[in-house]
Amino acid sequence: MLNDAPLEASRTPDAQNHPKIEVREDGGALVCAFSGNWTTRRVHFVDHDMRVLESRRDAKSMTVDISGIQRIDTAGAWIIERLIAANTSRGVDTKLVGGSEAASILLGAVGEATRGKEAPPRPVQSNIVIRFLETLGRGVYAARDDFIASMYILGSTIRGAQMKLGRGHGVNPAAIVSQIDRMGVGAIPVVVLMSAIVGAIVAQQGAFQLRYFGAEIFVVDLVGILVLRELGVLLTAIMIAGRSGSAITAEIGSMKMREEVDALTVIGLNPVGVLVFPRLVALVIALPCLTIAANFAAIGGAIAVTWVYSGIPPEAFIDRMRASIDLSTILAGLIKAPFMALIIGIIGSVEGMKVGGSAESLGLRVTSSVVKSIFVVIIVDGMFAMFYAAIDF
Repeated sequence: MLNDAPLEASRTPDAQNHPKIEVREDGGALVCAFSGNWTTRRVHFVDHDMRVLESRRDAKSMTVDISGIQRIDTAGAWIIERLIAANTSRGVDTKLVGGSEAASILLGAVGEATRGKEAPPRPVQSNIVIRFLETLGRGVYAARDDFIASMYILGSTIRGAQMKLGRGHGVNPAAIVSQIDRMGVGAIPVVVLMSAIVGAIVAQQGAFQLRYFGAEIFVVDLVGILVLRELGVLLTAIMIAGRSGSAITAEIGSMKMREEVDALTVIGLNPVGVLVFPRLVALVIALPCLTIAANFAAIGGAIAVTWVYSGIPPEAFIDRMRASIDLSTILAGLIKAPFMALIIGIIGSVEGMKVGGSAESLGLRVTSSVVKSIFVVIIVDGMFAMFYAAIDF
């Protein structure tokens, strides 16, 4: 880059040093000869004329002669490069001639910075089948990565607390009790309320349909088996996935955003042992207890509805339920609870560890955690149902 004249001279610019433009035609080509000082303090004198040249559409080719330029800086080079770029965009063949080596270097640098690198070719849009297969393949690879991360967290949890990286297996009871209070005790009101409402709805609809056959008493069998084997644990797991699974992802994800997870690693602590292990243990303890509370609430709602709607007193309801269910019916639902708790905790932890550095990433991971947890919980419940049917349990 060539420097402008000294400050004292630039304050009193000589009119003879102003930039000048001479335009002539030579053999059908437009020749623009530039002279004078094309510097920051003087280019405004020719800015209008340069814009007129940029808008001319009668020229097929143009030669820009800069041999008469005495001084040029970045502003002068930019205004000349603007003319060349405008002609090039219209398909006008433009040649740059004359000028010193320094001016050529400056014009080349300004042109490269102005035009930038040539844009990559636009990818060819594939058809819908290729896009579907590509999306499917990416989904399979993402599921594989999530499965590997889940197995790592599950293995680390089964191995022990591992509060320190490779050195120690201390368990923090206070952290586990705190998480049980937040995830278990705090969820009792919503779980009991929702389960009671669902139990009441199932009892009312069952009694309404069985009334046509004069078999309203069998609504007790329907409610007892359906709630104890399926609905109690499934509804509880879905509510915990929406309530506690999202909280796990948000808590770990916010710590990941603030680099607190990396800080734990730096000071020699295992993030899985400190953050994930207490939450998984708390879920495994809390979810079966919440399932029992949900079963009682659903049966209580069913008792109230059948008493009011069908005239079945609570004593008859309990006697009929004692005859229709046995211990295996109760255990069939409770056995699922620890597995669903592990699923919710592991998916929430994996999604939390995948949070990036933005609030948008945190929101996406929390949503993904809830959706994946509910989906996998329902799939696992169906697999348990098929397994119980296969072994006649």
